[in-house]
Amino acid sequence: FLEEWGLESLEENAHSSIPCTKVFVNGVWMGVHRDPANLVKTLKKLRRKDDISPEVSVVRDIREKELRVYTDAGRVCRPLFIVENHQLLLQKKHIRWLNQTVDDAGEPFKWDGLIRSGVIEMLDAEEEETVMISMTPEDLENSRLQHAGVDTRVNDGEFDPAARLKASTHAHT
Repeated sequence: FLEEWGLESLEENAHSSIPCTKVFVNGVWMGVHRDPANLVKTLKKLRRKDDISPEVSVVRDIREKELRVYTDAGRVCRPLFIVENHQLLLQKKHIRWLNQTVDDAGEPFKWDGLIRSGVIEMLDAEEEETVMISMTPEDLENSRLQHAGVDTRVNDGEFDPAARLKASTHAHT
C-alpha cells in the first residue's frame, strides 16, 4: 500500500544523497519517503474517510526524520473531535442523526458514523503528542480570535495575583 504513495525501498535509496524520512510500520523499517508531509496528510485523509482503519496511528517525528505508522492491536485510542480552519467539524445535524439513529438519507447512523463522516478521530497516546488539543469550546474560540488578530486577554481592571506578568513588546525609551 505505501509503495503506491511513494515509499522507496531501502535498497533503492541506500546511497542517495537526497534527504529522506524513514518510514516504520509497527516498528519495522519499511523504507524511505521523500515527501513525508504529503504522506502524513494523505494517510490522515484516508483514515478520516474510513478508507483505512480509523485505529491506524500516524506519527511524524521531524527531528528524527521518522514517520511511524502503527496498526497493531492493544493500543489505547481515544476519540477526539476534528477541527479544521479553527472550526469544529461536528454539527447539529450529526447530533440529530445520533439521536434518531438514522441520517437524512435514512441510512443507519451510530458512533461509527461520526468516524466515517470525518468528525471524530481515534488517536493513541503517541499520535496525541503531535496534535493541538483544545480542552474547551472557549479555547477553540480564543484560538480563532487570536488567528484573526484579536487580543483575547481580558482586562476587567481587577488585579489577579495568580496571573502571569508579561513584559510589553514595545520598548519605552
